[in-house]
Amino acid sequence: MAEPSEASRVYLRFKDVFGDPNAKRVRARRRPRDEAGSSVPFGAGRDPRGIGDTINSLTLQLGWNSPLAQSELLASWIELAGEETSKHSTPAGIEDGVLTVQCESTAWATQLRMMRVDIMTHIAVRYPDAGIQSIRFQGPNAPSWKKGPRSIPGRGPRDTYG
Repeated sequence: MAEPSEASRVYLRFKDVFGDPNAKRVRARRRPRDEAGSSVPFGAGRDPRGIGDTINSLTLQLGWNSPLAQSELLASWIELAGEETSKHSTPAGIEDGVLTVQCESTAWATQLRMMRVDIMTHIAVRYPDAGIQSIRFQGPNAPSWKKGPRSIPGRGPRDTYG
């Protein structure tokens, strides 16, 4: 008996892998068979779920995890930064992954800048879904020399030349 040619070996291999091209194909998708007892009330897969599980799956499905985690982070600033620190600073908001914290003085802003790594670590552990990439600490705004409705443009009281 002669050995089959290379072309016939390739054809037979493809026929084994992909099936017979002359055979009738059934393209209908078959429904997976249900487990035994799944149509029975209180059977497997029919157990009631808690409201917390339902809300968690809903927020995950709708993509609300990040905004919810961000609002939780802002609400729990006292536990996150510490009681003494939170008396002198408040989170102003989150924009594009940057948490902005308003401090009551430049000294507190500097102190919190030195604590940035610890605060970022706490945020990453407790609120990974918040998407916080960095923190910006702001001191109080500089005083304005512009007083009253009829101020004129220019350097103001610092204009000593001229």
